[in-house]
Amino acid sequence: MIDAIINYQFMQNAVVGAVLASILTGIIGAIIVEKKWIMLSSGIAHSSFGGIGLGYMLNFEPIYGAFLFSILASLLIPTIDRRTETGSENLTAMLWSLGMALGILFIAFTPGYPPDMTSYLFGNILTISMKNIIIMLIVTIIVTTTLLSFYNHWKAYLFDNEFAFIIGIKTILMDYILYFLIAISVVALIKLVGIILIIALMTIPPSIARFYVKSFSRLIIDSIFLGLIFSLLGLTISYYYNIPSGATIIIVSIVAYIISMFIKKAI
Repeated sequence: MIDAIINYQFMQNAVVGAVLASILTGIIGAIIVEKKWIMLSSGIAHSSFGGIGLGYMLNFEPIYGAFLFSILASLLIPTIDRRTETGSENLTAMLWSLGMALGILFIAFTPGYPPDMTSYLFGNILTISMKNIIIMLIVTIIVTTTLLSFYNHWKAYLFDNEFAFIIGIKTILMDYILYFLIAISVVALIKLVGIILIIALMTIPPSIARFYVKSFSRLIIDSIFLGLIFSLLGLTISYYYNIPSGATIIIVSIVAYIISMFIKKAI
């Protein structure tokens, strides 16, 4: 494995991608687990499929279309939720379905042979390019800077939304910022584990960390550390056994969660 990292560019990209992904999933995952926005985040992730299909149909980079659709979904959900009685869960389900349906429709209209969507649906860390690395780096910087710049505001907002509003924090603005950060993060991670599996990678490490830590800062740090272990271990297994990396990373994560759950009950 070490020789492969030294000698092959694709392995170097994979390792760098795993590090950046662990930071993103550690931060965003900890937040959405605390806010109980897991299904909402999954809806945003699936809606991005429409943008991928649009990219193929109009012959531009699909990941840019994914950014467009996921950001639109992240803006529509809170806006419509506040102005109607539909409910965020119902809106999430509709946008989830709409994004997937539009993606399938756009791909059907794409000239020539239909593209292979496997890497977008299930991911492959071994095929991420330098362009993917740059996108992940930019998104990681945005997410990390936003969290650190308003860290105390985020803690108040996550643990007591009403108290945060009373002390003058603009909770509606925080909602929109968080939706936006979720949107760009899930798209940045698509090539790693794919749309179908992305929420598992974002929620399993913080769910394990919550067994053993109470503070928000430790939750983030431990989630980053666990995410890195799972990603590198899944990468190693997929490399040696030539199996899908995204699925391998998620299976490793779930096995770790089950073991952690039994250890927690035994303590």
